[in-house]
Amino acid sequence: MSRNQRIGLVIAALVVAVVAFVVAQPGDDGDKQPSSGTTQTQTPAGNGAATETETQAQQPAEPPATRINVKGGVIDGDVKSIKVAKGDTVRIVVSSDVPDEIHLHGYDIEKEAAPGKPARFKFKATLEGAFELESHAAEDAGKEPLLARLLVGPS
Repeated sequence: MSRNQRIGLVIAALVVAVVAFVVAQPGDDGDKQPSSGTTQTQTPAGNGAATETETQAQQPAEPPATRINVKGGVIDGDVKSIKVAKGDTVRIVVSSDVPDEIHLHGYDIEKEAAPGKPARFKFKATLEGAFELESHAAEDAGKEPLLARLLVGPS
């Protein structure tokens, strides 16, 4: 193997390692949406004269989060209707200007919300039906606690 071939292989290995490192980075649980599609990387071939294109598929983008704002223990705007198919990933972010406990009935998921610390729900819709997302702070204050209805249909 010639010196140029060895250098070409080392460069190709480095490019593959960098791409693998970037793809393997853990995602952020925040509001960023990963891009969908393919990434093309040019790597030198063994003799250094031609190039080889590698295409690597990325994971599909996460579904957008349904955002709900609670002000003074009451939903800001209308009650949300969230429609998904069984097996879909559900993402809900509830922001509140007062400490609150947000409860998704049926799935029995409870999350704490506080000023500057929204309640973040992310789960797979495994049960079909209609499920209510409620504010316990609103309920305790005698206000309408309903924030959203999750409607899970067949896949």
